[in-house]
Amino acid sequence: MIRFILVASFVILFLIATILVQIIEYIIGKFNPNLRNKSSLAIIQWAFRVVLFLSGTKLTVIGKENIPDEPVLYVGNHRSFYDIVIGYSLVPNLTGFIAKKEMEKIPLLSHWMRLVNCLFLDRNNIKEGLKTILEGIEKVKQGISIWIFPEGTRNTGSELELMPFKEGSLKIAEKSGCPIIPVAMKGTADIFENQFPKIRKRHVTVTFGEPIKIKELEKEQKKFLGAYTQSIIEEMLKNS
Repeated sequence: MIRFILVASFVILFLIATILVQIIEYIIGKFNPNLRNKSSLAIIQWAFRVVLFLSGTKLTVIGKENIPDEPVLYVGNHRSFYDIVIGYSLVPNLTGFIAKKEMEKIPLLSHWMRLVNCLFLDRNNIKEGLKTILEGIEKVKQGISIWIFPEGTRNTGSELELMPFKEGSLKIAEKSGCPIIPVAMKGTADIFENQFPKIRKRHVTVTFGEPIKIKELEKEQKKFLGAYTQSIIEEMLKNS
């Protein structure tokens, strides 16, 4: 329980101690949105790296050189709250995650999420969900990458078998023309979820696959882009 107490204490203290920082970042964004985006991301990346240190999490990162110097759609498997912590600690450029709508209600945390370009998806409202996808497309056009978990929720089944990807979420790449970067995380649920509420020292492997360029795909692969991307990530998990 010691690691849990350390992590929880740090997160609470960080959120309270940075209330003024959030206000400053908001003001900066009114005059220089790009500067705000970069400074907010740097702060969150520092905080998440502290969380990983306190959790005793060690990372092996494979294929980071596959990430191009342009906005992309990161598509990953989802088994843990730590997926976002790890993902944000590794991205080289501005990136926003698509999170569930319920997280928008969490004080202070939701404000930081907005500052780093996160979007909130209502999984029970098709119309609102479409609006979120359109916002994601606009973010990419503005030079901001988006990270999605197309399984729709955390997968509690086999680590090597993913739940069916929701095809609609990949519209961000289809409509913006950005590359898809498949991401396979292995071992994240072992940090926290598999022995809740304890946090265990664990080793996690993160693999960034080669960019998927939709224009270069075959007709059938384009038609079922979610299933195609899912098969690639499953193969990455088996080989990592």
